[in-house]
Amino acid sequence: MTGPVRGTAGDDRPEGTAAGGDPGRPPAGGPRRSGLRNPERAVRGLGAGTLILEALVLVLAIQPIRMVGGDLGGAAIGAVLALAVAAVLLAGMMRRPWAWHAGTVLQGLLMLAGLLHWSLLALGVVFALVWVYALHVRRVILG
Repeated sequence: MTGPVRGTAGDDRPEGTAAGGDPGRPPAGGPRRSGLRNPERAVRGLGAGTLILEALVLVLAIQPIRMVGGDLGGAAIGAVLALAVAAVLLAGMMRRPWAWHAGTVLQGLLMLAGLLHWSLLALGVVFALVWVYALHVRRVILG
């Protein structure tokens, strides 16, 4: 059954809803329900997916940056590859609570790489905003 689980017979309120209560609010003293079967796993998937997408964009952006932007040197390419590898490694470690903090540091490092080329700063700002949104979703779901 895909619909909400119902309470007692003749009671048309979803289970966990107090009499006269708001169905979107948890019962008093009860855990907050997100509607997900495994909220921790969903949030880990969001963080890992964000980091994998970031790594993919970083690696695929090397050649266009070189062609359009001009002076993308060896140090900048090395920094991009190092950040992409770090993002992939962090994506695999999202079960650990410190990985979220490390992901935030990674976004700062990408923006700092903007000192090597302006386009890396632009990518850093975009992915920092995406990461802030992922952190917001994590906070809303897990509390």
